Amino acid sequence: MSAAAIRDRLALALGWLALLAVPALAGNAHVLFLGVAFLINLILIASLNALMGLAGQISLCQAGFFGLGAYAAGIVSVRLGVSPWLGLPIGAAVAACVAAVIGLAALRLRGHALAMATLGLNVILSVLFVQLVPLTGGPNGLLGVPPLSVSLLHLSPGIAAFLAAWSGAGAVMLGLLNLQRSRLGRALAAVAANETAAAAAGIDAARVKLQIFVLTAGMAGLAGGLYVYTNQYASPETFDVSASVLLVAMVALGGWGRTWGAVPGALVMTLSPELLRDAEDAELLLFGAGMVAMLLFFPGGLAAAPAAAWRRLAATRRG
Repeated sequence: MSAAAIRDRLALALGWLALLAVPALAGNAHVLFLGVAFLINLILIASLNALMGLAGQISLCQAGFFGLGAYAAGIVSVRLGVSPWLGLPIGAAVAACVAAVIGLAALRLRGHALAMATLGLNVILSVLFVQLVPLTGGPNGLLGVPPLSVSLLHLSPGIAAFLAAWSGAGAVMLGLLNLQRSRLGRALAAVAANETAAAAAGIDAARVKLQIFVLTAGMAGLAGGLYVYTNQYASPETFDVSASVLLVAMVALGGWGRTWGAVPGALVMTLSPELLRDAEDAELLLFGAGMVAMLLFFPGGLAAAPAAAWRRLAATRRG
């Protein structure tokens, strides 16, 4: 194992152990909820970053898979009485299976055509979330979703949700670190660089693109399950096209193709509504202006900002 791989795993282990202090340090339930929201957003952004940054596949449907996981998990618990802990893998599996079926056709496309196909899929899913009223609750949303709980340990729903999100996000981040250095990761990098050359080298581009598409959809489905059990509610507008566009923006803001870029991206996505709450009508203006300014000064994203700032400082000193 290389020194970089050891460093990344050590950083992940230390960071995740430090996150365990959040429930103890949280002054109230709202702060704990923000911690859970950050971890859910981290799973979402990391999954999309792997698909777009590592594999080079443009997708505008990650929020749709997020919604599939949320509704699938919520429905089996509300309608069938399934335990939320079993609902989490069910939500992830449903999102992955739908991605496998759709990906067989959609991933034959490239570039803007693929982006439009995934955009269309998100629109279809958004319509289904509204129209399938007996299952989804329609425009009013899915109500009465039970929370995650661990009765034997007497954990509150908030603590149980945090531990579930903490475990899920940690597994996703570790999996993506391993993926980068795996045979599949190297194949994906080759396909992203030049699909024709990769095919000439014996790589089945269609197969590896489908694998990463299904894998990242399953991650989004897991995030959806965590979301619905934390909020005990699912609403169609949470999973519409604008949410998918926002996720793409957070990938770019955090650092395109950088695994650790998902961390600042998730922080911005989680905290910006809180920090700009008093701005009222100017919230979107301030948020957009901040994103433009950040990407102008640090085009590599927030994950690359410290290194970029250090290089500029060194260049200034030499000058």
